[in-house]
Amino acid sequence: MNLNNVEFIKSAAAPKGFIADGLPQIVFSGRSNVGKSSLLNKLCNRKSLARVGSMPGKTTTVNLFSIGEGYILADLPGYGYAKRSFEEKQRWARLMEHYFNSDRNISLSVLLLDIRHNPSNDDLQMLDFLMQTNTPFMVVLTKKDKLNKTDQKQHFEDFTLFLKPYRPLDIVAFSTLENDTANTVRASIINIIKQKEKQDDTE
Repeated sequence: MNLNNVEFIKSAAAPKGFIADGLPQIVFSGRSNVGKSSLLNKLCNRKSLARVGSMPGKTTTVNLFSIGEGYILADLPGYGYAKRSFEEKQRWARLMEHYFNSDRNISLSVLLLDIRHNPSNDDLQMLDFLMQTNTPFMVVLTKKDKLNKTDQKQHFEDFTLFLKPYRPLDIVAFSTLENDTANTVRASIINIIKQKEKQDDTE
Protein backbone atom coordinates (compact mmCIF):
# COMPACT_ATOMS: atom_id res chain seq x y z
CA MET A 1 0.00 0.00 0.00
CA ASN A 2 1.37 3.38 -1.03
CA LEU A 3 0.00 6.19 1.12
CA ASN A 4 1.65 8.67 -1.22
CA ASN A 5 -0.74 7.60 -3.96
CA VAL A 6 -3.79 9.36 -2.55
CA GLU A 7 -6.53 11.06 -4.56
CA PHE A 8 -9.59 12.90 -3.27
CA ILE A 9 -12.89 11.26 -4.23
CA LYS A 10 -15.69 13.16 -2.52
CA SER A 11 -17.09 14.66 0.68
CA ALA A 12 -20.29 13.28 2.16
CA ALA A 13 -22.51 15.14 4.63
CA ALA A 14 -25.08 12.33 4.84
CA PRO A 15 -25.08 8.52 4.60
CA LYS A 16 -26.45 8.58 1.05
CA GLY A 17 -23.11 10.05 -0.05
CA PHE A 18 -20.98 7.28 1.45
CA ILE A 19 -19.09 4.84 -0.73
CA ALA A 20 -20.52 1.34 -0.41
CA ASP A 21 -18.68 -0.60 -3.11
CA GLY A 22 -17.13 -3.17 -0.80
CA LEU A 23 -13.60 -1.78 -1.03
CA PRO A 24 -11.61 -2.06 2.22
CA GLN A 25 -11.40 1.21 4.11
CA ILE A 26 -9.00 2.79 6.58
CA VAL A 27 -10.94 5.18 8.80
CA PHE A 28 -9.42 8.08 10.78
CA SER A 29 -11.31 9.54 13.74
CA GLY A 30 -10.70 11.66 16.82
CA ARG A 31 -11.71 14.73 18.73
CA SER A 32 -11.74 18.12 17.07
CA ASN A 33 -8.33 19.77 17.31
CA VAL A 34 -6.56 16.47 18.09
CA GLY A 35 -4.32 16.94 15.06
CA LYS A 36 -5.98 14.59 12.57
CA SER A 37 -5.46 16.85 9.54
CA SER A 38 -1.79 17.31 10.40
CA LEU A 39 -1.32 13.55 10.73
CA LEU A 40 -3.01 12.80 7.41
CA ASN A 41 -0.93 15.40 5.60
CA LYS A 42 2.27 13.94 7.06
CA LEU A 43 1.32 10.34 6.33
CA CYS A 44 0.52 11.10 2.72
CA ASN A 45 3.34 13.62 2.21
CA ARG A 46 0.90 16.33 1.20
CA LYS A 47 0.69 19.89 2.46
CA SER A 48 -3.05 20.26 2.09
CA LEU A 49 -4.58 16.81 1.62
CA ALA A 50 -6.54 17.52 4.79
CA ARG A 51 -7.05 21.14 5.73
CA VAL A 52 -5.28 22.38 8.84
CA GLY A 53 -6.96 25.34 10.49
CA SER A 54 -6.70 27.31 13.72
CA MET A 55 -10.37 26.68 14.40
CA PRO A 56 -11.22 23.15 15.51
CA GLY A 57 -14.29 21.40 14.19
CA LYS A 58 -13.81 22.55 10.59
CA THR A 59 -14.28 19.07 9.12
CA THR A 60 -18.05 18.54 9.13
CA THR A 61 -18.23 15.90 6.43
CA VAL A 62 -16.80 12.45 5.80
CA ASN A 63 -13.97 13.05 3.33
CA LEU A 64 -13.10 10.08 1.14
CA PHE A 65 -9.87 9.38 -0.73
CA SER A 66 -8.59 6.53 -2.87
CA ILE A 67 -5.22 5.15 -1.74
CA GLY A 68 -4.62 2.93 -4.74
CA GLU A 69 -4.43 -0.85 -4.61
CA GLY A 70 -8.18 -0.91 -3.99
CA TYR A 71 -8.31 0.90 -0.64
CA ILE A 72 -10.34 3.88 0.57
CA LEU A 73 -9.17 6.37 3.21
CA ALA A 74 -12.02 7.93 5.19
CA ASP A 75 -11.48 11.10 7.25
CA LEU A 76 -14.37 11.34 9.71
CA PRO A 77 -15.50 14.66 11.22
CA GLY A 78 -13.97 15.47 14.59
CA TYR A 79 -16.16 15.01 17.63
CA GLY A 80 -16.48 16.86 20.92
CA TYR A 81 -16.15 20.48 19.75
CA ALA A 82 -17.86 22.45 22.55
CA LYS A 83 -18.96 25.42 20.45
CA ARG A 84 -21.00 23.34 18.03
CA SER A 85 -24.75 23.24 18.62
CA PHE A 86 -26.40 20.21 20.17
CA GLU A 87 -28.15 19.48 16.89
CA GLU A 88 -24.84 19.56 15.01
CA LYS A 89 -23.20 17.23 17.53
CA GLN A 90 -26.14 14.84 17.20
CA ARG A 91 -25.82 14.94 13.43
CA TRP A 92 -22.15 14.05 13.67
CA ALA A 93 -22.90 11.23 16.11
CA ARG A 94 -25.51 9.75 13.75
CA LEU A 95 -23.14 10.16 10.83
CA MET A 96 -20.33 8.22 12.52
CA GLU A 97 -22.63 5.58 13.98
CA HIS A 98 -24.11 4.91 10.56
CA TYR A 99 -20.64 4.79 9.03
CA PHE A 100 -19.44 2.07 11.39
CA ASN A 101 -22.71 0.16 11.69
CA SER A 102 -23.34 -0.16 7.98
CA ASP A 103 -21.95 -2.97 5.85
CA ARG A 104 -18.84 -0.97 4.98
CA ASN A 105 -15.64 -3.02 4.75
CA ILE A 106 -13.54 -1.35 7.47
CA SER A 107 -10.09 -2.94 7.54
CA LEU A 108 -8.72 -0.57 10.18
CA SER A 109 -9.85 2.36 12.27
CA VAL A 110 -7.14 4.80 13.37
CA LEU A 111 -8.23 6.60 16.54
CA LEU A 112 -6.33 9.74 17.52
CA LEU A 113 -5.97 10.70 21.18
CA ASP A 114 -4.10 13.67 22.67
CA ILE A 115 -1.14 12.24 24.63
CA ARG A 116 -1.18 15.22 27.01
CA HIS A 117 -4.62 14.57 28.49
CA ASN A 118 -6.72 11.76 29.85
CA PRO A 119 -9.31 10.51 27.33
CA SER A 120 -12.47 12.63 27.32
CA ASN A 121 -15.95 11.19 27.70
CA ASP A 122 -16.28 11.39 23.91
CA ASP A 123 -13.01 9.46 23.52
CA LEU A 124 -14.23 6.80 25.95
CA GLN A 125 -17.49 6.45 24.04
CA MET A 126 -15.53 6.01 20.82
CA LEU A 127 -13.29 3.37 22.41
CA ASP A 128 -16.32 1.51 23.75
CA PHE A 129 -17.99 1.70 20.37
CA LEU A 130 -14.95 0.33 18.52
CA MET A 131 -14.60 -2.53 20.98
CA GLN A 132 -18.31 -3.41 21.05
CA THR A 133 -18.52 -3.45 17.26
CA ASN A 134 -15.32 -5.54 16.97
CA THR A 135 -13.80 -2.91 14.71
CA PRO A 136 -10.05 -3.48 14.32
CA PHE A 137 -8.32 -0.31 15.46
CA MET A 138 -5.03 1.25 16.45
CA VAL A 139 -4.38 4.37 18.52
CA VAL A 140 -2.17 7.29 17.55
CA LEU A 141 -1.19 9.54 20.47
CA THR A 142 -0.78 13.01 19.00
CA LYS A 143 1.02 16.18 20.13
CA LYS A 144 3.97 14.29 21.56
CA ASP A 145 6.19 17.35 21.02
CA LYS A 146 4.12 19.33 23.52
CA LEU A 147 5.65 17.27 26.37
CA ASN A 148 9.20 16.95 27.60
CA LYS A 149 10.98 13.61 27.17
CA THR A 150 10.21 12.40 30.69
CA ASP A 151 6.49 13.19 30.40
CA GLN A 152 6.34 11.66 26.91
CA LYS A 153 7.56 8.34 28.30
CA GLN A 154 5.27 8.46 31.34
CA HIS A 155 2.16 9.45 29.42
CA PHE A 156 2.79 6.78 26.79
CA GLU A 157 3.12 4.14 29.52
CA ASP A 158 -0.06 5.40 31.22
CA PHE A 159 -2.00 5.23 27.95
CA THR A 160 -0.66 1.77 27.17
CA LEU A 161 -1.89 0.50 30.52
CA PHE A 162 -5.24 2.28 30.22
CA LEU A 163 -5.92 1.06 26.69
CA LYS A 164 -5.02 -2.58 27.32
CA PRO A 165 -8.64 -3.70 28.01
CA TYR A 166 -9.73 -2.18 24.68
CA ARG A 167 -7.22 -4.35 22.79
CA PRO A 168 -5.90 -1.88 20.17
CA LEU A 169 -3.75 -3.50 17.51
CA ASP A 170 -1.02 -0.93 18.11
CA ILE A 171 -0.31 2.31 19.99
CA VAL A 172 2.02 4.85 18.40
CA ALA A 173 3.04 8.36 19.48
CA PHE A 174 3.14 11.08 16.82
CA SER A 175 4.64 14.55 16.47
CA THR A 176 4.32 16.86 13.48
CA LEU A 177 7.91 17.95 14.18
CA GLU A 178 9.43 14.47 13.91
CA ASN A 179 9.25 12.76 10.52
CA ASP A 180 10.26 9.42 12.02
CA THR A 181 7.02 9.31 14.01
CA ALA A 182 5.00 9.68 10.80
CA ASN A 183 7.06 6.85 9.32
CA THR A 184 6.27 4.71 12.36
CA VAL A 185 2.52 5.36 12.06
CA ARG A 186 2.63 4.65 8.33
CA ALA A 187 4.57 1.41 8.85
CA SER A 188 2.14 0.26 11.54
CA ILE A 189 -0.89 0.87 9.31
CA ILE A 190 0.68 -1.01 6.40
CA ASN A 191 1.76 -3.91 8.62
CA ILE A 192 -1.72 -4.28 10.16
CA ILE A 193 -3.33 -4.22 6.71
CA LYS A 194 -0.88 -6.83 5.38
CA GLN A 195 -1.56 -9.10 8.34
CA LYS A 196 -5.30 -8.75 7.79
CA GLU A 197 -4.91 -9.58 4.10
CA LYS A 198 -2.96 -12.72 4.98
CA GLN A 199 -5.62 -13.71 7.50
CA ASP A 200 -8.40 -13.15 4.96
CA ASP A 201 -6.56 -15.29 2.40
CA THR A 202 -6.39 -18.23 4.79
CA GLU A 203 -10.07 -18.11 5.75
